[in-house]
Amino acid sequence: MSDIFTADSKTNATEYTVSEISGALKRTVEDAFGNVRVRGEISGYRGPHSSGHAYFALKDDRARLEAVVWRTTMSRLKFRPEEGMEVIATGKLTTYPGKSNYQIVIDSLEPAGAGALMALLEERKRRLAAEGLFEKDRKRPLPHMPMTIGVITSPTGAVIRDILHRIADRFPLHVLVWPVRVQGETAGAEVAAAVNGFNALSFGDAIKRPDVLIVARGGGSLEDLWGFNDEGLARAVAASRIPVISAVGHETDWTLIDLVADVRAPTPTGAAEIAVPVKAELEATLASLAARLRACVTRSIDRRKQTLRAASRALPTADQLLALPRRHFDEVTGRLGRGLIVNTERKRARLGGIKLSPATLSRRIDEWRKLTDRDVLRAQAALRGIARERRVKFLRASEQLPKCASASLALKKRRFEAAQARITINPLLRAVYSARDRLVLASRRHEQVVSLQLDGLRTRLTQADRLLSTLKLSEQSILERGYALVLDSSGELIKRAAEVKPGDALRLRFADGKATAIATSGEGRAKPRPVTKAKEPGSQGSLF
Repeated sequence: MSDIFTADSKTNATEYTVSEISGALKRTVEDAFGNVRVRGEISGYRGPHSSGHAYFALKDDRARLEAVVWRTTMSRLKFRPEEGMEVIATGKLTTYPGKSNYQIVIDSLEPAGAGALMALLEERKRRLAAEGLFEKDRKRPLPHMPMTIGVITSPTGAVIRDILHRIADRFPLHVLVWPVRVQGETAGAEVAAAVNGFNALSFGDAIKRPDVLIVARGGGSLEDLWGFNDEGLARAVAASRIPVISAVGHETDWTLIDLVADVRAPTPTGAAEIAVPVKAELEATLASLAARLRACVTRSIDRRKQTLRAASRALPTADQLLALPRRHFDEVTGRLGRGLIVNTERKRARLGGIKLSPATLSRRIDEWRKLTDRDVLRAQAALRGIARERRVKFLRASEQLPKCASASLALKKRRFEAAQARITINPLLRAVYSARDRLVLASRRHEQVVSLQLDGLRTRLTQADRLLSTLKLSEQSILERGYALVLDSSGELIKRAAEVKPGDALRLRFADGKATAIATSGEGRAKPRPVTKAKEPGSQGSLF
């Protein structure tokens, strides 16, 4: 064993990275708790995040569980969560590796039994009863034969069809339908707005004012009918000048609007029978068909939901794939504002540490100008030296050329006489021609070298001139904004008031010219000195 393990490694346990162990824990928790129902009290709820998601916790007397509701799920909730409300959450457990904690991703949320909602409903009921909104003395009688009936309900449900059919069979008359939502957190406000809207009509308007109102909805659970327990809706019905018939739910269902309305109907169909004269031959048939239709639709929807749920179990949902990126995005969004503020402060500090003044720029420009002048002088001296050397070589070659030519001609003559049939080229003449070619080639190369050197120097001079122009423009742009440079008589920049004495001659440089001035106050003793006008172009003379 000593050959296998070293002194630093005394175990054969498998090593995991933090990401690997976090991923393994996430898969284990999601597989073991893929679908759970948790009862607890809502804690730390502050409403939806700016992204639409909601983050809070479920707790009891001994533990606390983090919870998250995605934006798509929030829009499907039947009621709005509130701080301290006891609820039953359905969803799955998962982990968040960024903080090494676990949480529940909620798919549905409902109150913890009917007891919590019933307690809230009873409290509202007692408060409205104390104000006298349920008294029989304030209830208005229904008209015996109305000419117009206003119906407030969903335009797509079976309720409105039942009411219209019942009225058409029993007593055909004009019906006004105000479409509203009959389920969800906005149902109460929409129904209250519809009641106030019908009351705002007058008898002389193009739309006839209804003689009686029917507020209708099909049956359902306490949560489904919770919108009709809204306090604002109850007060709107109580203040209505038009008699109101409440037809919410079935016979066993009751809401606050049933207690405030002038008449309560057991069903929406019963409301139509109460609103018009009694002729109910088809009442039983229509009620049976409506019930069977609702049951068939419900069973068909349930079967389709089960089929869809079974097929969706094999595929991960979009919420599962985007859970971690969503959480990370929310956290980064929260830190973005602070990061921008810190970055801005750092940039401001760095910019404040840079000391840039006209005197510094002028000094740098003078240094660069001296270096440029020195390089130009060196280039000119080198060019003159190279030209002198080439000229001497050329003159030497020119002096030797006649002698070489004479010798070449004499030798050529002797060879011609010695061998008339053979004509040869004098080697010395070939050497002269070759030297001449080399001299021409060297002259061309020399011109190229000189041209390249001059181009390089010209480029450096152009860049230095461009930089000088840029710096001047930068200084000029500062003067264009209303500033001025204060110089002493020798042209040095004055930076502080302590440097000025009474009687000092000052030179002022503006954006459009220069001027001279005499200091009338200062910390030092007055020293009169002669005032001279600036000789620079654009000077405007003394301002004093």
